[in-house]
Amino acid sequence: MSGPPIMKWLCLFVLFLCLRCEANKPRRGRGSMWWGIAKAGEPNNLSPISPGVLYMDPAVHATLRRKQRRLARENPGVLAAVSKGASMAVAECQHQFKYRRWNCSTRNFLRGKNLFGKIVDRGCRETAFIYAITSAGVTHAVSRACAEGSIESCTCDYSHVDRSPHRSRAAAAANVRVWKWGGCSDNIGFGFKFSREFVDTGERGKTLREKMNLHNNEAGRMHVQTEMRQECKCHGMSGSCTVKTCWMRLPTFRSVGDALKDGFDGASRVMMPNTDVEAPAQRNDAAPHRVPRRDRYRFQLRPHNPDHKTPGVKDLVYLESSPGFCEKNPRLGIPGTHGRACNDTSIGVDGCDLMCCGRGYRTETMFVVERCNCTFHWCCEVKCKLCRTEKVVHTCL
Repeated sequence: MSGPPIMKWLCLFVLFLCLRCEANKPRRGRGSMWWGIAKAGEPNNLSPISPGVLYMDPAVHATLRRKQRRLARENPGVLAAVSKGASMAVAECQHQFKYRRWNCSTRNFLRGKNLFGKIVDRGCRETAFIYAITSAGVTHAVSRACAEGSIESCTCDYSHVDRSPHRSRAAAAANVRVWKWGGCSDNIGFGFKFSREFVDTGERGKTLREKMNLHNNEAGRMHVQTEMRQECKCHGMSGSCTVKTCWMRLPTFRSVGDALKDGFDGASRVMMPNTDVEAPAQRNDAAPHRVPRRDRYRFQLRPHNPDHKTPGVKDLVYLESSPGFCEKNPRLGIPGTHGRACNDTSIGVDGCDLMCCGRGYRTETMFVVERCNCTFHWCCEVKCKLCRTEKVVHTCL
């Protein structure tokens, strides 16, 4: 008689344990699935069928959330820019970490799988950099695409054009115009707002991990925005440059990657934010008509060490220490450093001692045939010789 009640309570207990385990799993906000567009986004997959109608390959479609697909439909041409931005971010990440134990390796695109592997399930420094560089990539690519006329819903940024010409005192006394705003500025305003809407989809900012993601996404965008530079073109008799037309240009993405890499090295470990403190709202609001979305950026993360300074809007933040990258860890998608090339003369992170984690390394001599002594012949041909060179390669055991 006591069998059914015992089974009932046993089932409830097992269900409780399952729910508890699910609740304790690391949550990254599900906002990172779109990274796969870097691998799936080929030009023929993103081409418009007719004005206002966009063909989206199923592989691309599977990486996007519902809101992201709507944004792609409302902004014809933007999906190609997002794909370019994601590809730029992956390439820059791999450039910045090519001599580190973690080299930003990406897996082949598979439906439902994360592009960077399970390392992003950990709230470590590497994850912080991934979120920041991908957000910066979208901001950069979309802003530039607007200026190039590749997106139907945006154009160049002409907000500077109506400003009065700038003149020095001497020029003002001589009634000479020195320079004026004109040309086609990269549309950082649209790129910043679109990146917030697209990249931050799924990051509600309710958990500490989601706040970490939002902060790092914003840091990537801020590095692009604050590094905008002025470019000018001279006009005048014999190149006298009495008049200059100036516009605002995006920084090179390499400089953005360098700045974020510095941020990675100086990243701040943070704790649950102090709800009594709100960060100053000195940013572009992606959706001013929706107060909850604007409020999700109004938080201030506290440093894990109270003696450290509070992280700023351009600083990268993380929650936990990085895992070891020396040995292969399939659970986290870490390939290890076995077989990686190293520099036996370096004492830095690319040196064999650090790269190989003290396991030692193998030295091999190989001969490589390369093109050399290339010369240009009119017109229009480049002829090269084939040279056989000896190379010494060191690889980790």
